[in-house]
Amino acid sequence: MNHDSYSEDYIRGILRSTQVIAMVGASANWNRPSYFAMKYLQAKGYRVIPVNPREVGKEILGEKVYAALSEIPVKIDMVDCFRNSEAIPPIADEAIKIGAKVLWMQLGVRNDEAATKAEAAGLKVVMNRCPKIEYGRLSLEIGWMGVNTRVISAKKQRRI
Repeated sequence: MNHDSYSEDYIRGILRSTQVIAMVGASANWNRPSYFAMKYLQAKGYRVIPVNPREVGKEILGEKVYAALSEIPVKIDMVDCFRNSEAIPPIADEAIKIGAKVLWMQLGVRNDEAATKAEAAGLKVVMNRCPKIEYGRLSLEIGWMGVNTRVISAKKQRRI
C-alpha cells in the first residue's frame, strides 16, 4: 500500500464499511480537533467511542470514556488515533488484538512500522488523513458549502 496517496475508492470503502469508531486521544475540551471530529462523525451516523485514560468514567458527547481499546465492550471497526506518531505502535498492537478492521492516523501522524504490522495482521491503514475531512470531501459536502471551490452550489449532498 502506498501511504503517500490513497484512492478515493479505498477511503470511501473504509468509511462505508465502518459503523463503530474508537477515538484514541478524544478530548472533552470543546475546542480541540478530536472533539470537533467526534461530533461531526456522530452527526453522520457513526458511533464514536472515546478512549482517554485521563477522562475515564466521564462522558464525551454522550459516550462513556474508556482507558484502553481492550476495555470497550463492543466490536470496533476503526481505531482513529489522535496521538503523536511515536505513540502509535502500542495502539496498533491493541487494535490488532481487539480485531479492529482499520487503523486510521490523523493529520500529521505517520508511523510506517506500525502500519506494516497492522497491514500484516489484516487491517486497512490510513495515515496523515482525517476521517471528518475525507467524509466531507467524498460526500461533496465541502464543495456543496462552497468551501475551497469559489463557487456556491445548490447540488444536493450525497452520502458517501
